Amino acid sequence: MIRIFLIICCLLSVHKDEPTISWNEFQLLSWADFKAKPINSSSAVAITASGITFGFSISQTDSKQVVGFTTEVFAHFYPEQSWYKIEATDSHILGHEQLHFDITELFARKFRQRISQLMISNNVRTELKEIHNIINTELSKMQNKYDIETDHSRNHGAQASWKLFITKELHKLSKYKSLD
Repeated sequence: MIRIFLIICCLLSVHKDEPTISWNEFQLLSWADFKAKPINSSSAVAITASGITFGFSISQTDSKQVVGFTTEVFAHFYPEQSWYKIEATDSHILGHEQLHFDITELFARKFRQRISQLMISNNVRTELKEIHNIINTELSKMQNKYDIETDHSRNHGAQASWKLFITKELHKLSKYKSLD
């Protein structure tokens, strides 16, 4: 007899019923997707809330021997946590925000790639959680680096370089793209 356990882990603390938009190469964000009330005291003109939703199930025998596992990894945008200041934004800034979501998808792909290299073992649960933590840290670092190097979209040359870089990186990992 095989028992199946399901564990769901999220990068962002979200409410169970909170709406999300799954990353899709054919659907770009629009300002209409940003539903939260802007924080007027913030120096930011827009905020993109995105993250990786991760779940896995482990199949075990009655003697607790792991015999298999499956995973789900999604790059999500959270409309009710994302906002913009209508008077200060334009299509260039929307492109900057889209790239934040694209970076989230890049790390979802890296996560799937690393998962694909795991072997079935009794340590797989721990290994999955470790990879999740590492991906989360790497994602956060890249999002911060992106904002610093582009000066939050104000450096148009750096913005164009980042767009090209992320496009190439997504292409390299197209085997692991989100299917939603």
